[in-house]
Amino acid sequence: MQRILLIITLILFGALTVAALWQHGYWGIIVPHFQSFGGGQVFADLVIALTLAIIWIWHDAKAIGRNAWPWIIATLALGSFGPLVYLLTRKAK
Repeated sequence: MQRILLIITLILFGALTVAALWQHGYWGIIVPHFQSFGGGQVFADLVIALTLAIIWIWHDAKAIGRNAWPWIIATLALGSFGPLVYLLTRKAK
C-alpha cells in the first residue's frame, strides 16, 4: 500500500513539475519565491523540509548500509524527487 502511494505521488508530482516547467521554465518556478515575503516563506519552508529529509536519509542509509550521497545529491538537485525515490527504492533492514 505504501509503495502504491509513493508511486501515485511520484506520478502526480512529476506531472505537475513537467507542466510547471513547460509553462514557466526552471527560473520561472524559482524567481517568484524571491519577490515577496509570502514566496520567501514558502521557499524557506521547502529548504527546512528538504534539510530534514536529507538528515533523515543520511541516518537511515547509514543504519541499513546504503550509500546516502546519491540521494543527498538528488535531493539538492531535484527537490522532493530525491526523498520520494529513496523511499520507493528503500529495502527494510
